[in-house]
Amino acid sequence: MTTAATTAAPTDQRYARYRRLAFDRPAAGVLRVTIDRPGRLNALDALGHQELTEVWRDIDGDPAVRAVILCGAGDAFSAGGDFDMVQEMIDSFEARCRVWKEAKDLVYNIVNCAKPIVSAIQGPAVGAGLVAALLADISIASKSAKIVDGHTRLGVAAGDHAAIVWPLLCGMAKAKYHLLLCEPVSGERAEQIGLVSLAVDAAELERTALRTAVRLADGAPTAIQWTKYALNNWLRQAGPVFDASLALEMFGFGGPEVREGLASYRQKRPPVFTDPPGAGER
Repeated sequence: MTTAATTAAPTDQRYARYRRLAFDRPAAGVLRVTIDRPGRLNALDALGHQELTEVWRDIDGDPAVRAVILCGAGDAFSAGGDFDMVQEMIDSFEARCRVWKEAKDLVYNIVNCAKPIVSAIQGPAVGAGLVAALLADISIASKSAKIVDGHTRLGVAAGDHAAIVWPLLCGMAKAKYHLLLCEPVSGERAEQIGLVSLAVDAAELERTALRTAVRLADGAPTAIQWTKYALNNWLRQAGPVFDASLALEMFGFGGPEVREGLASYRQKRPPVFTDPPGAGER
C-alpha cells in the first residue's frame, strides 16, 4: 500500500494530532487510515499503540465517514510492538497498567465502532496492528502476507485479541495450533482456514480494499451498522474470555519468561525457558 497523504479537509482536524497514523479520503464516505512508521515496518511504539486505540472513537464520531480502510505504509502492515515498549512493560508496573487499559480499549473500541472497517493486510502483521486487522469487519490479505501471533514466543499469554476472535474465525483446533506454537499463517492460508475474509494477489490488494469500502459506503448505513452491531454480540459474549487472557498477558510481563523471550530476540537466538516455580511439585 502507498503511504496516505493527510487531507486538508476541515473535518480532518480531529485527526491532526496523530503522529503514527496518516489519513486520506480516497472516495466519498471512505476514510483510509495508514499505520505509518518509516524504517520500522510500521512497528507500534507506545505512541502508536495509544493512537491506534483512540482513533476508533474519533472515527465513530465523524459524520463524514461511512466506511474505513486500515492499511500499513509501504510493504508492511505492522511488525508489532517495539522492544523498547516491551522493556518498559517489564520494568514498570505503571506501564503495564497503561498498556492493559489501552489493549482492552483497542479491542472494545473496534468492536463498538459503528462504521464498517476493512483491513488491507500486506507483509508482516503482528501485535496491536494484527488486533485491528483481524477485528476488522472485512479483512483482506495479500496472499503473501505473514500473520503471526508471537506472544508465547515472547514469554507471555496470547491476550491482546486472540482469545476473543481466533476460535470464532478459524475454530479452536487451528487457534490453539497457531497461538500455542506462534506458527505463522500466510494470507492465502489464512483465507483457507477462515482467519481472514479474502486473500488476493499483492497487486490487487489496494484496489480490492477500496472497492469493498466503497460498496459499504454506498450501502444503507443504518442497515449495515446495525448488522455489524448484532454480529459483534458474538464478540461481546466472549468478553470475559478476552478479559482473562489480557490480564494473564499483563501478569506475564512481570515474570521471568518474558525477560528471556526479549533477550533472545535481541540476541537473535532461540529462547531457553525453564520450568515454572513449583513445576516439580505437580
